[in-house]
Parts: sequence; C-alpha cells; structure tokens
Amino acid sequence: MKRSYIAKRFQGSGGASLSLDTAALAKYKDIIDLSIGDTDFTTDEAIIGAAFRDARAGHTHYGDPKGDPELIGAVCRAWEEDFGQSLARDRVLVSASSCLGMALVMLAILDPGDEVIVFSPYFPMYRAQIELAGGVCVEVPTYAGEGYAIDEARLRAAVTPRTKAIIFNNPTNPTGMAYGAETLEMLARVAREHDLLVAADEIYTTYLYEGDFRPLRTLLDMAERTITLNSFSKNFLMTGWRVGVIIAESDLIAVLNTINGALIYSAPSISQRAAIQALAMRREIREKYIAAYRDRIFYAADRIEKIPYLSLVRPKGTFYLFPGVEKTGLDEQTFCSLLLERAHLLVSPGTPFGVSGAGHFRIACTVDMHRLKAAFDRMEALSF
Repeated sequence: MKRSYIAKRFQGSGGASLSLDTAALAKYKDIIDLSIGDTDFTTDEAIIGAAFRDARAGHTHYGDPKGDPELIGAVCRAWEEDFGQSLARDRVLVSASSCLGMALVMLAILDPGDEVIVFSPYFPMYRAQIELAGGVCVEVPTYAGEGYAIDEARLRAAVTPRTKAIIFNNPTNPTGMAYGAETLEMLARVAREHDLLVAADEIYTTYLYEGDFRPLRTLLDMAERTITLNSFSKNFLMTGWRVGVIIAESDLIAVLNTINGALIYSAPSISQRAAIQALAMRREIREKYIAAYRDRIFYAADRIEKIPYLSLVRPKGTFYLFPGVEKTGLDEQTFCSLLLERAHLLVSPGTPFGVSGAGHFRIACTVDMHRLKAAFDRMEALSF
C-alpha cells in the first residue's frame, strides 16, 4: 500500500510496544513465558456459570450503551462499601476494557498539542493512547535508585501551559510499586494548583501487599478532577471478557458515551453479566486467587536478590518485577535475547516502558510456582 494512503500521524509508527512474541514461543519446546501480564488462572467457575445462565436467559443483545444498569448499580454499591464514598450512577460508564477506557478518556479531553504527563516506567499503551488523540506524551522519570518515588520537583518542572492531565497508575505496571497517602496528597496538590485532570489507572487494586488501597478520587476536592479507570481483567481474572469501568463527572461521562458509541456502542452484554457476579464475589476472589500471586511475587523477589548479576527494587503490588541488568554490562535488549537463547526464558525488555525502562526487564509472575522455580533455576545457572 502507498505510504500516502496512511494518515500522517501513523506514518513512521511501529515503535516499541508490548505484544505476544509468538515466534519466540515457537522456537523452544521448553520455553517459560514470563512476558505477558495475562492471569494464568481461569475465571472462577461461578462467574462463568452466571454468564452462561444469563446468556440462556436472553442477555445476548445490545444493552444500554452506558452499561448494564444492574452492573452499574453493583459498581456504585461496591465503591461505597469498599471506599466509603457515595457514587451516583451517572458517574459510571462501562467500557470494553480499561485499555479502550483510557483511549476514550484521551479522545474526550485532549485537543491537538495538549500535553499529558506520565511517570516512567509506564504502561506502553499510554503513549499510543495520548498520541492517537493528538496529544503529546511528557515523561517524568522515576528511578530504581529512589525506589521509583515520584519526585514533586520533577513533576512540577514538567508542567507547562499546555499540560492537560496526568496519568497515574497505582499499583504500577511494570515496577510493582504502590504509592501511599503522601504521594497521593502531593499529586492532588499539584493537580489543584495547576487545574489538571488526573486519569487514575487503578486496575491492580487487589494486588496490593502492604496496607489498604485508597482511590485518588476519594481525596478532598479530587472527585471532580479525577477520572478513575477500573477493570475486571486483573482483579477478577477476566482478561478475555473485556470489561472495564470509567468513573468521572457526569458531563464527561456523557462525552465518553458519545465517543464510545461511535467506536463500539457498548461493552459485551454477556461479559457484563459475568462482571455482576464477579463483584458479588470480590472478597472471595481476593482470598482464593490473589494470595497466590502474592506468594509468587515474594518468592520471585527473593530469588532475584540472590542472583549476582541482577538488581531489584522489591515490589509492593501487582504481579510484576522490574529487575535491573546494569551489573551485566549489557543493554536490556541484548540481555533479554541472551536469556531467551541460553535459558529459554521469555521476558519483556524495559525499552517500551519509557526512558526509565532502560537497563531493566519485566517479569510477569503469571505461571505456577513449579515453573517459576524452574525459571529462576535457569537464571541462576547463567553468568554474565
């Protein structure tokens, strides 16, 4: 196809991103895949059963574009029960995944040239979602040597008259960091002072291993300037069902619904029925499944700390680790290629995660303990 047929904003695209490396997976029969953040547990049978029952009962048609009314009601009740903040139904839109949700948000709030601050390392799709909407992605680095703390001075230095919003992921992919009250208060203070929106990506909230999770929108005066993105993918082990939730002020929800209607109309009806059951089981899901990821992440961190050629900031949430390879003298791309060739381990180089991803790679602890042990045994047998 002629290059001129492609929109100018996509000419020259094809930069760093995350995707399943099917060629690498096919290369070795004994490969262990630690690259993709897809939960390895099958969705709980009670959730699957509820979806089947509701499908047979007729929930196979278009529904309300804003979301199944019963699901929206369940979302509001769960929010109020879990976080003590009232949530009106007109503040909620159900989206076909939080990835689509973030894209909808960027399309709704950005004019060409508007800037959005992200904290590097960051989920790679943020940049694509910002740029798709005509915005400019501005990276504020965080560093392993500082425990990936968000530095207020660096954040303030990045704010310009074109800054429209901040994307804040907590707990964080890829570093596994989780931010507490002090960081939340600082972000709220900066957002209020500069009249900024904050898109709060809070999809790993049950994967928090120290303290209780506090949503950003529950802080004083932050509900009106916070756009919260939740998902059933990770917290409820429902990655393939593609259901997310956006919480925002009603006037923005109306705009998001308009854009969503032009793209997909509504989230899958059967998946939304599954989500209703998932919310009803949320405490059971956490006790039954999420505890297993906590055990894996702590085990993996302990093993990495014993490998002399790696460094690590211990994670506080998610199921990711982001080790450093500086002791090897190699860049992260070369290291990951050698790890695949010599140990048959597939991981994600840090490059797609932004400027602070250099010299690191991401491990997703989405395999069972037996395979995790085998993976780290292979790593320990290597030398660099």
